[in-house]
Amino acid sequence: MTATALPAQAGPPDGAPERGTASAPPAAPVRLRALDGLRLVAALMVAGYHYAGRGGEVQHSWGASPRELFPTASPWLAYGCLGVQVFFVISGFVICMSAWNRPLRSFFASRVARLYPAYWAAIVLVTAVFALPWVAQRTVSGPDFLVNLTMLQQPLGADRVLGVCWTLWAELRFYVLFALFVVLPGGGRQRTLVFCAVWTFAAVLTDMADLGREHVLQQLLMPQYAPFFIGGIGLYLVHRNRRDALAWGVALMGWLLGQHYAVAGLWHAPDPRFFSYRSAAVIVAVVTAGFLVVALIAVGRLDWPDWRGLTVVGALTYPFYLVHEHLGWVVIRLLHRTLGLPAPVTLAGTVALMLGLAWLLYRLVERPLTPRLRRALR
Repeated sequence: MTATALPAQAGPPDGAPERGTASAPPAAPVRLRALDGLRLVAALMVAGYHYAGRGGEVQHSWGASPRELFPTASPWLAYGCLGVQVFFVISGFVICMSAWNRPLRSFFASRVARLYPAYWAAIVLVTAVFALPWVAQRTVSGPDFLVNLTMLQQPLGADRVLGVCWTLWAELRFYVLFALFVVLPGGGRQRTLVFCAVWTFAAVLTDMADLGREHVLQQLLMPQYAPFFIGGIGLYLVHRNRRDALAWGVALMGWLLGQHYAVAGLWHAPDPRFFSYRSAAVIVAVVTAGFLVVALIAVGRLDWPDWRGLTVVGALTYPFYLVHEHLGWVVIRLLHRTLGLPAPVTLAGTVALMLGLAWLLYRLVERPLTPRLRRALR
């Protein structure tokens, strides 16, 4: 998701252009507020999918299938899971930007400080709510709860507190690869391009070998998600120099492979046993739209949304993403089945309440703890 990027700024953190680029980035950092807005759009896509675009546990909260409650919206909300792929494109863009000309220690400190405070708070909050007798949701064991605090519960096979944590595990793997092969050797355009090329071909070859999803190479190289991270990196290089043909090529390759993996993972022949049917054309269109919006931001065509509120919107996205799924199901049950509110009102109210909770986590947890943790690690 992630959805976990630092505030977006144009150009390297120290304001120095890379040697050999055809055009220098702006001397003063400029907030890419449109990127903040896109983060929230992606998060709302995922929330729509979790609340009304899928079956499973959410049906117990509604007391009926979302297909019955939202017959028109539900087939479209089923595409909301592609918000994760949009997050990965944004993450590739912003991680490359935030790491530019930074030493490894600074990169490590910024990532840990950005990811963990809200994550720890979400783990504690969801576990506490699920333990309430009137909620009656299954809680994880004590040892598994402690493992969840590391964000490494998925590779260790522990029960997960947050359903969305699988995307954080993908983000962590991307950070490690980028840190080892780009940040640690010194960064720069050439190393970044080589990294993108090598990761692309290694991921494709790993997928071709059909090693199984649990094989270490599949887990490390993430063939199904790598194109989105790589495409985002390419678009950041475009942001630094929009006439960089190689950067455009990296972004184009990311889109071409990304749409392939998105269709392969989400399309199936029409079958009544499945909750929904997703059209391959619509899947490609959503992926394309995600890449296109980030590309427009990269070349400066979306500089006009300069509303300061978008900065706050971007800050709310990560805590909202963490808490919205399981706690949202609890709220849906309360509003719809206990209080008897209509389904559309319940859906809108749940999103609003989760955004309010995200604001509290941002104000009470992230704002005070993130800078302190970053300073401590540096």
